[in-house]
Amino acid sequence: MDMQSFDGVVNAILAVLPDRVTDLARLQRLIVANTGPTITVIGKYNHGKSRLLNELIGHDIFSVADKRETIHLAEHIHDNVSWLDAPGLDADVAAVDDEHAFNAVWTQADIRLFVHSVREGELDALEHQLLQQFVHDFQSSQRQTLLVLTQIDQMPDPQILAQIQQSIATQVPSLNALSVSATRHRQGIEKGKNLLVEKSGIVALQQAIERAIRQVPDARQYEKNQLFSGMQQQLEQLQTEQQRLQQQLQQTQRQQRQNFDQGLIKILDKIREDLQPILDIQGQDDALVPDSFATMFKNTAGKQQRAKVQIAYSRACIEINSHLIRHGVVGLPEDQQTHVKSLDTVIVAVFGISVKFREHLRRLFYSDVERERLQREFAFYFEKSTGREALLAQLKQIEKQLDLIMQAQAALQMLEDVT
Repeated sequence: MDMQSFDGVVNAILAVLPDRVTDLARLQRLIVANTGPTITVIGKYNHGKSRLLNELIGHDIFSVADKRETIHLAEHIHDNVSWLDAPGLDADVAAVDDEHAFNAVWTQADIRLFVHSVREGELDALEHQLLQQFVHDFQSSQRQTLLVLTQIDQMPDPQILAQIQQSIATQVPSLNALSVSATRHRQGIEKGKNLLVEKSGIVALQQAIERAIRQVPDARQYEKNQLFSGMQQQLEQLQTEQQRLQQQLQQTQRQQRQNFDQGLIKILDKIREDLQPILDIQGQDDALVPDSFATMFKNTAGKQQRAKVQIAYSRACIEINSHLIRHGVVGLPEDQQTHVKSLDTVIVAVFGISVKFREHLRRLFYSDVERERLQREFAFYFEKSTGREALLAQLKQIEKQLDLIMQAQAALQMLEDVT
């Protein structure tokens, strides 16, 4: 898999698991790693990191200074082992602001050498916190951290040195600290004093590093398995949660529609019953008799009958409108609204404005064809209501998220197949 394809696969996973950016960067390194292990040395400035590295490698490769010198990632490959001298540990690194140090410690490192000068006494809060993170990381990655106490030659009082060592052991009981002196080791080498070399602690540290190096292949495989398994489980959990939410919303959607339809049917049935006395008349329908000039200002039988029809129709509209409001239908969709606000109602849109006679009522409420139209059109505006549109938008978003999850699962499987 080329880098462009790899980036596309990783982006598909990050679209769903944005919190896994560091894990995926580490996974990428594990997948493409075809070299020896990487050992990252981290610690505060002027704690002897670079000097220690030079002694471990046997060459003066890394710059040694009494000031803040290492501000970028320094790397050297020796005997198929990549040694990284990370920028000095400070508040920036703890806040993950220092990209170089973070990359060296969390993305590239197979083994971590954590350097602390005994001149500073016990671990400070920042060092202790970072070491606790490394100890926790070991559970999921099997990456080893070696705690190295440097500059022991600068502690002339053995009792004070022992107290500092014991205090640090209490702070991080799960790590066995190795005490070393790069200065003694260099002097022992240059003067041929084997006892001084042995007392420097460098040899013991080198042996510990060799043991850790031998465990790197198994640790890498373990870490890959854990990363794949963790992300697979996270994706499955997200998928399950989204599917559960989808089912709940779909059930809500169905129940809302069922309640609306059933409620509307009951109201239309009731309207038929309520209209029956108005429609059942014997003889002439006075409402059909038009007014004349002579009766224009008189209270005629026709006017009285037409008033009854209008009152009955208004009551029917009120009942239907109440039902609509209860279910969130409070107006026309925006694309159907006019500049005449009094006409922007669902009732007018469905019934029209010319209901004056008994025949109009019969046609609206007693014709099965017309009744089906009423149910269909009122349901249309129900589906266009704000609440229903919001529910539909939620369902579409969930469907989109489920699609992204499936793409992420396929992408993760592609990465696993590469290994």
